[in-house]
Amino acid sequence: MASVDSFLLLLILLVFSHLSCFNGEVIFEERFDEGWESRWVKSDWKRSEGTAGSFKHTAGKWSGDPDDKGIQTYPDARHYAISAKIPEFNNKGRTLVLQYSIKLEQDIECGGGYIKLLSGYVNQKKFSGDTPYSVMFGPDICGTDKKKLHVIVSYQGQNYPIKKDLACETDKLTHVYTLIIRPDASYSILIDNREREFGSLYTDWDILPPRKIKDLKAKKPKDWDDREYIDDPVATKPEGYDHIPAEIPDPKAKKPNDWDEEDDGIWKAPKIPNPAYKGPWKAKKIKNPNYKGKWKTPWVNNPEFEDDPDLYVFKPLKYVGIEVWQVKAGSVYDNILICDDPQYAQEVAEETWGRNREMEKEAFEEAEKKRRAEEEEQNGQDRKGSAGDVSGIVIGDTMIKTT
Repeated sequence: MASVDSFLLLLILLVFSHLSCFNGEVIFEERFDEGWESRWVKSDWKRSEGTAGSFKHTAGKWSGDPDDKGIQTYPDARHYAISAKIPEFNNKGRTLVLQYSIKLEQDIECGGGYIKLLSGYVNQKKFSGDTPYSVMFGPDICGTDKKKLHVIVSYQGQNYPIKKDLACETDKLTHVYTLIIRPDASYSILIDNREREFGSLYTDWDILPPRKIKDLKAKKPKDWDDREYIDDPVATKPEGYDHIPAEIPDPKAKKPNDWDEEDDGIWKAPKIPNPAYKGPWKAKKIKNPNYKGKWKTPWVNNPEFEDDPDLYVFKPLKYVGIEVWQVKAGSVYDNILICDDPQYAQEVAEETWGRNREMEKEAFEEAEKKRRAEEEEQNGQDRKGSAGDVSGIVIGDTMIKTT
């Protein structure tokens, strides 16, 4: 009995120990388990035009855990729009973490796989591509040229895309995308729990004018010496150097036996390069003791810059939404998380994606192996069928083969 009590006590201590490490707040966490449809509203946008897509509850064609389901876009060539209301979150003075996983199971060809955070009131049944949003984050692929990771933020009613050219994952496995925005206006972007990019809202978006600009009125000072090397002032040209010819008669040359000076003129040996000739004399170079470096235009404070300490703050966030267009459907969204603790987000990623990634990879390889075998079998049947085709012409009661 004492051993059972000790075990229970140890278990309780472990649970509280884990909880005590998490000091943040989970605003919204969606694993798409039973009852998910009660939390999400499918939009009627584009339904009257017959181009509204939908979502089905599935783990996809291959997965590490068939019971770990997300929502998958279907059918092809549709607009897909769905949203969920979240507890209102004001990120002033707090870190914002947005994380989700997506598996682009299809040959997507052209379409998005991003997610949005929205502020203010949203009529969820009319949620569309025109609905204002505060954050848009995630992959967008079209052909071989566009494989972009969007990070778009809203400031004073205007959307600003990140200036950096960020690439997304393009294979058919699940990947976790994480965006972290901190109160100092710094940000980090993680893919599969690895930091891929970081920086500042001040520098990587054209939201505010830059703090510093180049002083276009500045000129290089007249006494600025930017010569790193100079001629050695004590070097002197050797006496007779300028009289060394570039070419000399070939000392090995001999006058031909049949040379006739009356007919051919006076014979002269052909010229060859003079090994003693070193070219025009140049003084050797030495380090310039007055070298100040390459002059650069100085940076000065930008008079148009006006700081906003709340640059990172969004209007209170109230909804999370998926709104994408895809030529080929089949993207599986899962494990959506909004919180203020990056460490907790990392643990969730490991608990979900990290736990299943190797098994999912094996399932994908097995599915690909099966697909290739079926294609080969079908190709073999097609070749056999075409070989068996017989065509000809009929003359009277007799058919004459032409193939």
